[in-house]
Amino acid sequence: MQLSLYSDYALRVLMVLAASDRQLSVDEIARRYGISRNHLAKVAQRLQAEGLIETFRGRGGGMRLARPAEDIVVGDVVRRFENLDSFIGCFPAGGGCVVSGLCALKPALNGALEAFLAHLDGYRVSDLVPDWAAFIERLERAA
Repeated sequence: MQLSLYSDYALRVLMVLAASDRQLSVDEIARRYGISRNHLAKVAQRLQAEGLIETFRGRGGGMRLARPAEDIVVGDVVRRFENLDSFIGCFPAGGGCVVSGLCALKPALNGALEAFLAHLDGYRVSDLVPDWAAFIERLERAA
């Protein structure tokens, strides 16, 4: 399974905000990671809509986590940002599969997906950045 760029960016934003001791702008984060500012802005809007970050406008504005990194479950973030119904063509109701109900592919893949998400549920955003100072230092050098 491969996460979408959308989920990847969402997790990256949450990680850098968890490690930072201040608000960060979309421009700062995009520059540090070397990724598209426009794509990151869309992810930030969604993170705000999902209640995972708070944003502030104007001079000195930026974004920060809406709640402690220890309270943000990685599996929950992936569920919110991935379209898991399209993991396999027969997952959506009436997916047009001619052997629907006669094969065990759907339950096998669904079980694998559930195990994947259950594993991610064991992690919090705070777990993804065990050394916050080294993480920020590396990002600042990369920018």
